[in-house]
Amino acid sequence: MQILTEQKAELDALINGYSAGAVLRHGVDCVLLGRPNVGKSMLFNKIIGRRLSIVEDTPGVTRDRIYGESDWNGRKFTLVDTGGIEPNTDNQILAFMRQQAQIAIDNATVIVLVTDIKTGMTAADQEVAGMLQRSKKPIVLAVNKMDSTGVTDPEFYEFYNLGLGDPIAVSAVHGHGTGDLLDACLQYFPPETDEEEDSDVVQVAIIGKPNVGKSSLTNRILGEQRVIVSDVAGTTRDAIDSYFENATGKYNFIDTAGMRKKSKVDDAIEKYSVLRATMAIERSDVCLIMIDAQDGVTEQDTKVAGLAHDAGKACIIVVNKWDLVEKDGKTMDRMREDIRRDLSYMPYAPIVFISAMTGQRVSRLFELINYVREQASMRITTGMLNSVLADAQTRVQPPTDKGRRLKIYYMTQVGIRPPHFVVFCNDKKLFHFSYRRYLENQIRSVFGLEGTPIIMTVRQKGEEDS
Repeated sequence: MQILTEQKAELDALINGYSAGAVLRHGVDCVLLGRPNVGKSMLFNKIIGRRLSIVEDTPGVTRDRIYGESDWNGRKFTLVDTGGIEPNTDNQILAFMRQQAQIAIDNATVIVLVTDIKTGMTAADQEVAGMLQRSKKPIVLAVNKMDSTGVTDPEFYEFYNLGLGDPIAVSAVHGHGTGDLLDACLQYFPPETDEEEDSDVVQVAIIGKPNVGKSSLTNRILGEQRVIVSDVAGTTRDAIDSYFENATGKYNFIDTAGMRKKSKVDDAIEKYSVLRATMAIERSDVCLIMIDAQDGVTEQDTKVAGLAHDAGKACIIVVNKWDLVEKDGKTMDRMREDIRRDLSYMPYAPIVFISAMTGQRVSRLFELINYVREQASMRITTGMLNSVLADAQTRVQPPTDKGRRLKIYYMTQVGIRPPHFVVFCNDKKLFHFSYRRYLENQIRSVFGLEGTPIIMTVRQKGEEDS
């Protein structure tokens, strides 16, 4: 698995100062570390109380840093799951996983070294322990897979040889010992501040098919090697949260695994990844739908975009790798026309052409993200809506069927993100789809609502609220 030389050079440049002035929220209370397949992700999920990190009995499933929050004895804390550390490896992905773990170590208050009673203490455990001791950070030693209660496996005492103090027996499967583990960590946590969590942080999901450049864009924005970038499709498996703040606002970028056709998702881990990406869409405010400029809109792109559209999310279509396309004076116009044709169900979404590799137009994304979120949050008074409705009916008469004409009494907005309108009429059956689309276009022509889908619910006179 070869990491692109250009990407490595780009990331080095980013680390050396691309985002000077940006504020990155990296400080974490606790990080789980250890060699592959000792049960870190299962322990992570048990502590935070939900299945956030992918768990599979295969070494190397977790690759990036996965952040979560939990609380213990009234103290909230942040927890990070990492990819397994292979102390000595020539494998590029495993080497990157070790880099990710090192970043987590540098930013953690306390480190939990997770080991496995089933395999006993190994040479790799000793090497990882030595690596952690050099960090000068507090270390808590957890011996996982101690699933039986009342009986202590004699091999448990071997772990004293790591020189990290008293090991704590835990079972990620059953939750045994996690309280003792958290008690040991709690003593190292700094005092909790009263600062409330920012409610104005924009949740941005970066979605698209595999290898379209989602992780490269995340890294370009963050200005650090936050997510593993590789030219091997499927490198990102979890949905990775990354906080970023600059002059335009506060953002949480969610880098997701690429979504393939279901017929090609025959790997259990990748099925979890698709589920994780779908969940990322659900909790986002804005979706960046990434398309490869060299491929144009593919069938899979239409399905990925459809998920965001159906979820009612504000959307921006991001055409990546624009630097690799041979251009003439009309290349961008032709590409824009092709996108509008192939994604005809979302004509509201703005299109931006970028290069995550060179940074071309990436800075424009912040302005667009703020704009489409504001559009999706717009509230329109009933009076203004009905003024537009009256004008629209004057221009184009409501349809008739068998001599009976549709009568629209009034319209009101009942929700935002996306804007949700309820129209009251005499007979829902007369409210043809074409007239619904006409009214939507009239609303957009007056109020904009760019970047967001619209929900229009039709109710007839005398119908009870559902």
